[in-house]
This record gives sequence, structure tokens and C-alpha cells, in this order.
Amino acid sequence: MRTTLARGRNRGGLAAVAVLTALLGAVALLSLAVGAKGIAPGEVWRVLLHRDGSDDALVVWDRRVPRTLLGVAAGAALGLAGALMQALSRNPLADPGLLGVNAGAAAAVVAAGTVLPAAGAGSTLWFAFAGAALATAIVYALGRGGGARRATPVRLVLAGMATSAVLASLTAALTLVDNDSANRLRFWTVGSLAAANGREVAIVAPFIAAAAVVGVSLSARLNALALGDEAGRALGVNPGRVRFATLVAVTVLCGAATAAIGPITFVGLMVPHAVRLFTGPDQRWVLPVSMLLAPVVLLAADVAGRVVARPGELEAGVVTAFVGAPVFILLVRRRKVAEL
Repeated sequence: MRTTLARGRNRGGLAAVAVLTALLGAVALLSLAVGAKGIAPGEVWRVLLHRDGSDDALVVWDRRVPRTLLGVAAGAALGLAGALMQALSRNPLADPGLLGVNAGAAAAVVAAGTVLPAAGAGSTLWFAFAGAALATAIVYALGRGGGARRATPVRLVLAGMATSAVLASLTAALTLVDNDSANRLRFWTVGSLAAANGREVAIVAPFIAAAAVVGVSLSARLNALALGDEAGRALGVNPGRVRFATLVAVTVLCGAATAAIGPITFVGLMVPHAVRLFTGPDQRWVLPVSMLLAPVVLLAADVAGRVVARPGELEAGVVTAFVGAPVFILLVRRRKVAEL
């Protein structure tokens, strides 16, 4: 019976990978074709293969290719970070925000704007990334504090909530005394791919790729820890090392994505739930398939935002929040939330 069930889950995982790969290609093509200036898919292929300096080529290569690549990279990072966070905390309603990543990035962006108002977009990205990393380091230190031998899932979640509350208060205080920081944060917190450029892609892509390799490589050990720490140790897994490596991967993934495009809600929370409907709880499937579905969701939201508000556009973060909330509620109501 178990062998038959495992084979069924494997077939479901393979089918999900095949379907989502095709969907990702289709949505990426739409992302290159749709906008204030519509370009036929055939013309998109032509200018991709032959960059001839035409207006269409300039629009595709200078604006939409970086935007699409950043959407794929950031979406994959958010999906994998959400799946890792839920596996780490054993909480199906967890998302990377519980580690204080978004709060740390936001606080760093505002602080950088207050102290260094002349800092460019590239500098802001680095500040946001550093703030996310620092916030997670504080959470991990608090999770191990008070004489605890290890950072347990419950302690990490509580430490993350407390750190997020403190950082949110600090951010609010800074924005009250600096209108420029308030305006900068207002646009950043919406979450958008509109300002994407090749430099941002080049900065965040190596971090996301390295963290993705680490995160996916932890899948078997996270499966073992799902049985409990004692069972994990019996299977040769060191719970402390696995949690620390997972925290590092989540920080880099979500920190890089948040720094580049702002906080995008519901993607990291919703996508792993949808994936588990097809793959089951096996992290060897949940993690990589989440990396495929999340960019499909993010790029589709970005394309939808360009269509519904043409000739302007609605930011991707607004679309994911508007659509993600009812979809997530539907997933929870239609099916019992899986234990992790």
C-alpha cells in the first residue's frame, strides 16, 4: 500500500513539474509580449533571436527581459523560502515573514534613506538585503537564548514575531520624522517588478541560485525532522545544523527577493499548500515544485496588473494580495491543512 501511494505521489510530482515548466514558459512569453505597448508573440521571438535595434527590440530587451528574469528569480526564491519555512516551523500557516525578513529589510531601507538620502537604487538593495540577514540572525540568537540548547520551531516563531514587532515600530518612527523615507518605503512596500533592470538581476541571481541549491539539498533531512527530533537523530540527522542551514537559506532567498522587488504577500504562504495537493508532504517534491509554481504565480500577477490597468499598471504585490487571500482561504476550506 505504501509503495503504491509513493508511486502515485511520484507520478503526481513528475506531472506537476512537466505542466508547470510549460506554464512558466507560456507566462514568461506573455510577460515579454504584454504591456502598454503590445507586441505579438511572433515578433517577440524574432527580436529575441535577432536584436535589430528596433523599437520592439528595445522594449523587449531593455525593459521586459530584465523584468521577466527578475520575476522568475524572485518567484522561485519566495516559493522555496515559503516551503522551507513551513517545513522548518512545522506550521502550515507559516511564511518567511515570521523570521522578520520583511521587517528587517523595510527597516534597513528606511534607515538608509534617512542616513544616506543620496543612496542609489543599487545601494538600497544591498541595505535591504543586509537588514533581512541581520533580522534573521537576531531571531536565531533569541531562539537559542535563555539557556536553550537549540532553537526549536516554537522559539524561532516567537522570536520572529517579537523581532518583527520591534522593527515595525522602528520603521514607523523613522517614517514619521522623515517624509522622504516615508515616500520611499510607500513605493517599495507595494511590491512591484516595474523597476527591474539588468543590474538588479545580476546582483540577486547568484544569491538566489546558491541558496536554492542549499535549500533543495535539505529536503531529505527535513523529511526526517518531520518525524520529530529524536527520530531525526536516529536517522543520522543533526536537528540544530539542519535548522541553521534552513534559516540561512530562507534568509538569503527571501532577503534577496524582498530587497529587489519589495515584500510580495501570499506567494510564499499559498504556493506550498497548492503544491502539496499534488505531491503530498514529501519535501523532495514540495521544494522544487514550489520553485516552479511560485514564478508562474508572480509573473501571471504581474501580467494581469498590466492588463487590468492599461495603459498604466497595477503592481504585482497588489494583485497577489487581492487574488491570494481568497484562493488561500479556499484551499484551507476545501481540504484539511496537512500536518508538517
